[in-house]
Amino acid sequence: MVTRRRKGGDRLDVRGSIWISVGGDSLGGHGRVALLRAVDQHGSITQAAKAFGMSYKAAWDAINRMNELSRTPLIERAVGGRGGGSTHLTEHGRRLIERYEQVDAVHQRFVELLDQGSMDLDQEFSLLKVLNMKTSARNQWMGKVTAVRSGAVNDEVEVTLPGGQRLAAIITRESTQALGLKTEQAVIALVKASSVLLATDLQGARISARNRIEGKVHALTPGAVNAEVTLKTEDGLEVVAIVTQGAVAELALTPGASATALVKASDVILAVAS
Repeated sequence: MVTRRRKGGDRLDVRGSIWISVGGDSLGGHGRVALLRAVDQHGSITQAAKAFGMSYKAAWDAINRMNELSRTPLIERAVGGRGGGSTHLTEHGRRLIERYEQVDAVHQRFVELLDQGSMDLDQEFSLLKVLNMKTSARNQWMGKVTAVRSGAVNDEVEVTLPGGQRLAAIITRESTQALGLKTEQAVIALVKASSVLLATDLQGARISARNRIEGKVHALTPGAVNAEVTLKTEDGLEVVAIVTQGAVAELALTPGASATALVKASDVILAVAS
């Protein structure tokens, strides 16, 4: 996929295309698949080449190369007859076109979702948003696995976020295997807002929560009983917490105030794209 800058604007766009390869050699993409379909429609490489505005040799070379790379022939030629012979797709060739178009439709939808704000550098990237997934967890952070420490029953997985913040997650050994977690793998860390504790003046304090995220109050939305507090770190990471109005007053949580978000490792949920 590549990005480009539109003329007359500063919006970054995302574009992409699907190519099929066999053993590392390119079988073809949208153009070659369309050429195959044209051959089937016209029953002739010559007519298909004319429809595409290309020479017969260029069309023949492309189709012949595809036929050579495919395990099963994509075209078949009937020699002789009143029309001087014809060229048609094999059943394997028709299935290839149909499958390519199905995959390409999904790919184009993915690119469309990826293009919708993902290259806005002023906003954090959200894979869940790209995948059009919804979850009740207010905190959704993309990161990569930087360590996996195995235990008898549970594993400790270290996830590093783009800004360098490290999170510890405690999950079952079975979950580690089911997710196929390994170092350098991209993951999504999910934490419910109700699982985030806020604290101030923690110097010298000893606490059991493995994850500490330092930031400043970025937004505060009061409610009848609880308030939603959003902390923002220096590198732009946002952490949402739900705390009581009494805690807001006691901790003097006002916009711009420094605070620490505390998250137990057992409250961090990990997810991977399937």
